[in-house]
Amino acid sequence: MEYGRFYYCASLILSISGLVFPVMAGSIGINYGQIANNLPAPDNVVPLVKSIGATKVKLYDADPRVLKAFANTGVEFIVGLGNEYLSKMRDPEKAEAWVKTNVQAYLPATKITCITIGNEVLTFNDTGLTDNLFPAMQNIHTALVNLRLDKQVSVTTAHSLAILEVSYPPSAGSFRKDLVGCITPILNFHAKTNSPFLINAYPFFAYKSNPKQISLDFVLFQPNQGIVDSKSNFHYDNMLFAQIDAVHSALASLGYSKLPVHISETGWPSKGDADEVGATLENAKKYNGNLLKIICQRKGTPMRPNTDFNIYVFALFNENMKPGPASERNYGLFKPDGTPAYSLGISGTDAVSANTTTTTTTTGAPAPPSPDSSSNGYLSISAAVKLGPSLPASLSIIGAVGGGGQLIGLFGKTISPQSWLIGLIFNAYAPNYQAIA
Repeated sequence: MEYGRFYYCASLILSISGLVFPVMAGSIGINYGQIANNLPAPDNVVPLVKSIGATKVKLYDADPRVLKAFANTGVEFIVGLGNEYLSKMRDPEKAEAWVKTNVQAYLPATKITCITIGNEVLTFNDTGLTDNLFPAMQNIHTALVNLRLDKQVSVTTAHSLAILEVSYPPSAGSFRKDLVGCITPILNFHAKTNSPFLINAYPFFAYKSNPKQISLDFVLFQPNQGIVDSKSNFHYDNMLFAQIDAVHSALASLGYSKLPVHISETGWPSKGDADEVGATLENAKKYNGNLLKIICQRKGTPMRPNTDFNIYVFALFNENMKPGPASERNYGLFKPDGTPAYSLGISGTDAVSANTTTTTTTTGAPAPPSPDSSSNGYLSISAAVKLGPSLPASLSIIGAVGGGGQLIGLFGKTISPQSWLIGLIFNAYAPNYQAIA
């Protein structure tokens, strides 16, 4: 790639977006994954992040190249400690060494504000990972306290929606009974340390599972009749809000109604395999474009109307080395050459794209082999799952594997011809969802 051209394009996008989306500053978060062999150097990524008004970036590791590149930019960072490190973090000395090397070394120039411990650990059906998660969170926090960094850096972990047993209606949301014992101490930790509860949510998988019964407009934030929660009487005009409020209800059921809920991942692929219904450029443009508008409107959910969103869009780039279906490699807002994968409403980005070299990803091509390095919680969003207990005969399963492998089942009943198939998320054990460390 010609980096002079890259800089020109990124600068042009940045100058345009500053005029069109000035209210976005301070609102948008973006996931920066790097399972690819053709991404730009981190120094060249800084203007792209700013071009969409993002001031928060979430990593799946603590890549020193990225943390150095974003020094003195004011961009807030969530850094990740991978699943494969959890057992080591049971040792307080190793935990403190990790914090010194991966966090303290970059402060205050790089604004690291949060550490995620593992990714979707509780739905891996791996007792070793589950047993190590909470002690790792405690020891990393203790290390921050010892280093006097706990007031500026919080500790949390990101969960799959598969931690929910019931998600419909949203007011009836509850956690899986087999996970309550693991989740409760984590929730108590959040309450004591003022750290957020993170959830990964992907309405795309619900639509992909049954496009004939689930309204596309409902999942894309387009005008639609919506659905009404019969218990709370709240009206929902999009699926993401319903999923978020189901999490709020689950937290409230355990006595943690005041915990802040942040959406650590959500997005829509611009391309997919032939059987991946809905994975199109137009739908990705609508989902992410409408999502950004909602974030900027500071519009809360029906259950939390006055609460600002903290949402991290998935993802910054298309990542050509991710295994799985074609959609896995096409969640990016940008192509690897720095041109937009599609327009988000920023005038002029199409012209920028036309003047730069693009990277072509072949739809339906065989999935690339998994990276050789150890994994830390981020490889593929969709993968096979092992179902838990059998479902009641009265419920028809419309399965979909969601973010991190969770079952985004909308097992619902059709309420009326004007209603959408809504559902609940039942027991599902998610497979490994890992990132290169």
